[in-house]
Amino acid sequence: LAIGKYNYAELVTDSSLAFISPNGEYWFGTDNIGRDFWCQVWYASQTSIKLALLCSVGECVLGVAIGLVWGYVRQLDRLITEIYNIFNTVPQIIYMTLIALMIGQSFWIMCVSIIFTHWLVMARNVRNLVFMYRDREYNLASRTLGTPITRILTKNLLPYLLSVIILRLAMSIPGTIGLESMLSYLGLGLDINTPSLGILLRNARSYFLDYPYLLIFPAIIVSLITITFYLVGNAFSDAADPRNHV
Repeated sequence: LAIGKYNYAELVTDSSLAFISPNGEYWFGTDNIGRDFWCQVWYASQTSIKLALLCSVGECVLGVAIGLVWGYVRQLDRLITEIYNIFNTVPQIIYMTLIALMIGQSFWIMCVSIIFTHWLVMARNVRNLVFMYRDREYNLASRTLGTPITRILTKNLLPYLLSVIILRLAMSIPGTIGLESMLSYLGLGLDINTPSLGILLRNARSYFLDYPYLLIFPAIIVSLITITFYLVGNAFSDAADPRNHV
């Protein structure tokens, strides 16, 4: 979490510089202990984006693997459906609260817990698409010729799923950042010493009425990240869809 040769822990603290409004020297102003809020926002953005990328890739890999098996192997459909229903019935906030209280709060604990609870949507989308394509003529021919299931899944089915996977992956990144922001705001997210957008939003709630810039700037960054990844995900999804290249 370093910018140049400095890191978050080395940000200058000077109480005489507390609550300076945004100006030419301090673009985002300063916080309650005089730290440059511009630096804090960008340190926090690095942490939140890193968390979102790791969680999105992890849930993508897990969700796609489970979704392919779920949709293709009919004998496992009922079992995995029941597992999905059990996970999906309980609100995610309950899982995250229990994990935070029973295991702890850290970057990697939160990363693993989000992956553990977020694979559901990806797996369901992949499963539904596999149901659509598994009995197409070319797949029936492959099974008749004795083609291994792994090859059918990776060569015949996976290319048709890429657009949905990419779109879901791109949407998961801002979703994870939003979830981290909400959990940190409630005190259930990352450790308070770890810079993140959620921690900044949580810290700003005590000063928002008098110093609104402490909440406005992190909120703007969260919004920009969400919109950007949504637009990029749509573009890559269209580019990866084989039906657009026929």
